[in-house]
Amino acid sequence: MIAAVVIAVLVAAGLVAGITVIRNIYVCPPNEVLVFSGRKWPVAGLEGKREVGFRLVRGGRTMRMPVIEVVDRMSLTNMAIELAVQNAFSRGGVPLNVQAVANVKFPSEEPLLHNALERFMGVSRGDIVLVAKDTLEGNLRGVIAELSPEEINQQKVMFQQKLIEEAERDMHRMGLLLDNLQIQNISDGVGYLTSVGRARGAQVRRSAKIGEIKAQADAQVKKAETQMAAEIARVDSEMQIAQKESERRIIASQTDREALVAEARGQVAAQVAEARAQLPAWEARIEQARLKLEADVVAPAQAYKQQAEEAAKAKAAQTLAQGRAGAQALRTLAAEYGAQGARATDALLLQKLVPIFEQLTSTLMPVDIRQLTILGAGGQSGSSGALAPLVLRTNAQIQAATGVDLLRAAASLRPNSPEPEPEPGSGSEPPAPVARAPSPPPRPATQPSKPRNKP
Repeated sequence: MIAAVVIAVLVAAGLVAGITVIRNIYVCPPNEVLVFSGRKWPVAGLEGKREVGFRLVRGGRTMRMPVIEVVDRMSLTNMAIELAVQNAFSRGGVPLNVQAVANVKFPSEEPLLHNALERFMGVSRGDIVLVAKDTLEGNLRGVIAELSPEEINQQKVMFQQKLIEEAERDMHRMGLLLDNLQIQNISDGVGYLTSVGRARGAQVRRSAKIGEIKAQADAQVKKAETQMAAEIARVDSEMQIAQKESERRIIASQTDREALVAEARGQVAAQVAEARAQLPAWEARIEQARLKLEADVVAPAQAYKQQAEEAAKAKAAQTLAQGRAGAQALRTLAAEYGAQGARATDALLLQKLVPIFEQLTSTLMPVDIRQLTILGAGGQSGSSGALAPLVLRTNAQIQAATGVDLLRAAASLRPNSPEPEPEPGSGSEPPAPVARAPSPPPRPATQPSKPRNKP
């Protein structure tokens, strides 16, 4: 029995707790703010951390402490406010009528939301709209007083920006946020803006008149350009005419030049004909000069040529004879070498020593030989001993080899000395003929002078 009572009590307590939890759970949509009042909560502000008697929930869910906390809702949706300002004096004292529309809402950020809670918690949305409207109209009048009608009418964007800047300061103090503001109409009761429009119309008409005048001026310019083009075309045609006249004159000058050239050519042809007529006379003069040249130069040259040919032939015959004599002497010398045997070797050695003797004796002073005596084997002078044939043969061999006659050279050293002759009956053989060097050909007594070119 007691267990059943306990279970019933627990079930009842669970039901009560469930019902209590369900009733105290609050869900906050995104366009609302839940304010739980009755407990102290720390809040971070500009002055530091401080405690307030409420807590805020935005877009979520939480549970209210039963009996202790009270829950209030605040909508964050826009509030549309129509503004109408009548006879608001602008800069310059012109009264203006301005109509505008503003969108105001509660901010979702702190600490602006705290200002809204302090001022408008529990206040209806109509009263909030009236407060915001009065504040915005005051700001609108203040901004109109700072601007001229022209600036307000022509620069609406600047006017709206300045109005939003002016109104946001007051809205923030009250905890409201100016979401948007649009100027709908601007008018005045004295016709000032109409006069400004007329002035603008006058400016437009003036611009149109200026455009018309400019168009007329452009037409005049076009007309002047057309006339200028026509004048240029006329000048071009005159220039072409002048150019054609110049070409005609050039052709006439060329014709005159050809006539002058033909005349000059005729004169040159006449001179050429005259020169051709004088050509036989010049040819006769040339023939006369040629004959004179042959008589004065060619004939003596030919004579000299024949004389030189005869001298060369004579020289060649003499050289041939001398060569034959030399060849005969060499043959004789060879026969003597073969006959003498060992003595030929001594003679050949003596022949080789002759150039050495000449070099050795070239440093000696010349000796004047007045008499040459050849001694015989018995020592008597003038005898025809066995030495004379040997000396003669040796002299002949040296003369055949070198062309030098020692006996003749020794005899020539003594003035007026007779040439030695071999003694008759000495039994010696006559000397072999000696090959002498050919004498140079005789030169002509006088040579003809070199012919000169005569004109």
